[in-house]
Amino acid sequence: MLRLEHSWSWLALALAVLLGAKPSACGPPPGPRPNILLLMADDLGIGDVGCYGNTTIRTPNIDRLAADGVRLTQHLAAAPLCTPSRAAFLTGRYPLRSGMVSSQGLRVLQWTAVSGGLPPSEITFAKILKAKGYTTGLIGKWHLGLSCASPDDHCHHPLNHGFDHFYGMPFSMMADCERWELSEKRAVLESRLDVCFQLVALATLTLTIGKLTHLIPGASWTLVIWSAVVCLLLFATSCLVGALIMHADCFLMRNHSIAEQPMRSQRTTPLMLQEVSSFVKRHKQGPFLLFVSFLHVHTPLVTTENFRGRSPHGLYGDNTEEMDWMVGQILETLDTEGLTNSTLVYFTSDHGGSLEARFGNNQYGGWNGIYKGGKGMAGWEGGIRVPGIFRWPGVLPAGRVIHEPTSLMDIFPTVVHLAGGQVPQDRVVDGRDLLALLQGTARHSDHEFLMHYCESFLHAARWHQRDLWKVHFTTPIFQPDGAGACYGQIVCPCSGNRVTHHAPPLLFDLSRDPSEAHALTPDTEPSFHQVVETVARAVAAHRQTLIPVPLQLDAADNTWKPWLQPCCGRFPFCWCDRDADPR
Repeated sequence: MLRLEHSWSWLALALAVLLGAKPSACGPPPGPRPNILLLMADDLGIGDVGCYGNTTIRTPNIDRLAADGVRLTQHLAAAPLCTPSRAAFLTGRYPLRSGMVSSQGLRVLQWTAVSGGLPPSEITFAKILKAKGYTTGLIGKWHLGLSCASPDDHCHHPLNHGFDHFYGMPFSMMADCERWELSEKRAVLESRLDVCFQLVALATLTLTIGKLTHLIPGASWTLVIWSAVVCLLLFATSCLVGALIMHADCFLMRNHSIAEQPMRSQRTTPLMLQEVSSFVKRHKQGPFLLFVSFLHVHTPLVTTENFRGRSPHGLYGDNTEEMDWMVGQILETLDTEGLTNSTLVYFTSDHGGSLEARFGNNQYGGWNGIYKGGKGMAGWEGGIRVPGIFRWPGVLPAGRVIHEPTSLMDIFPTVVHLAGGQVPQDRVVDGRDLLALLQGTARHSDHEFLMHYCESFLHAARWHQRDLWKVHFTTPIFQPDGAGACYGQIVCPCSGNRVTHHAPPLLFDLSRDPSEAHALTPDTEPSFHQVVETVARAVAAHRQTLIPVPLQLDAADNTWKPWLQPCCGRFPFCWCDRDADPR
């Protein structure tokens, strides 16, 4: 029989509105406002961290953060890929609300020189904190767009979204930034090249047989020759595209200027650490907000020599251990500057580890522990369940573990509240303030329902009562080899013939089956129909709150536009190095 806690929560909210109370009526903790340090890994699996169960990859600094603070075990990304997930993190809103999704299979921003990106009308927590007197900085990955109409308008740039300082990649680390076995963009060209040569071979065979047997009168080699020329041109393009991509996307910016193009990836880690240290020292009088968005552990897993070969998990393990060392260096900077007790530190990943990052027998992606699926795989837990660790000595209890559903979107109202700001009232904000839950004054999460999107398609939803129900309406089709990857895709598709629509939906009780291994049926779960109907009503109510907006990741705004290409010189001869070697 269904429990009725959700009904009481709605009643309590209605009474609060009638009495004139506000959901965040309590003020921030007494005393000076804290500095806020947000640390986000790229593609890190929840199972790759020691405090979440890994016993072979060494992450002592992240583990120490958890021991000294609060660890969340049901912390969820709003999307299983970086661009939409990061948009939701910064705005506290499902990515569909800001248009940071696609309906055409283009699930992230594809190039730096596209016109799509986080719309200037969106309000990030950086904008609010800057208005409240915080100095704001972003160091590392952005991947939320750059320009709209000209290469210098920078309408989507971090400095147009509330950050006072930016140093890092406006795009994303990707395999094409190095000579690497995997290649996101070259793979598309090479697949077309294979098809091209296969067609030429077939046409050649057909014409040869026709000539020999006289079955094809007047058979001409002209078409074959021209087809071969096209294939050779495509081959030449595929050879050159790596160099093009390195200059087009793999570069560093400082504020509005290109600092290094192409980036020399082996020195990017020390440059980023130097930048973090400099920012903290310059603004230690506070308050400051610093978002450190690591390039680790995304392919091509650029790892300095000091860490190569140290992990039993190959280059991925090496890269993870180097990122943990970077976390330790950043925490040491806080210690040295006497800022540890006055700084809220948060660590997470933008989504789950990548199961698709493999070449032959080599696996270059992360491990998602007991959870099914991974990066790009719609609503499966492995793609959206991420580490969530908070530390604020003297304010948050050390060693606390919380098993309530929380979201990356919750960071928005939480830090806004701590800064003394107000959550915008002119738009729907889906995140919930976590402070009371973190401190232990609230027992339960404010999230009764959470939606799980794949592009613009709703694939799953969860309902949190005393039990935790998960309903899957659509799931990607995995390869039959049991590896948990999709058919020849870089990431799993969200629609079309490579997904399965479930009628009735799949139902899991995550409180008893967090691995989503055993789907419930009306025969095995008496509440099956009631749960599915309740979640369906919540989905319908959620959809009533959606306002149509332009989809920034669709082809019109997500296709490479040469006139938007950032370039130090005259494209394609882009080359500069304005950063001195780090000491």
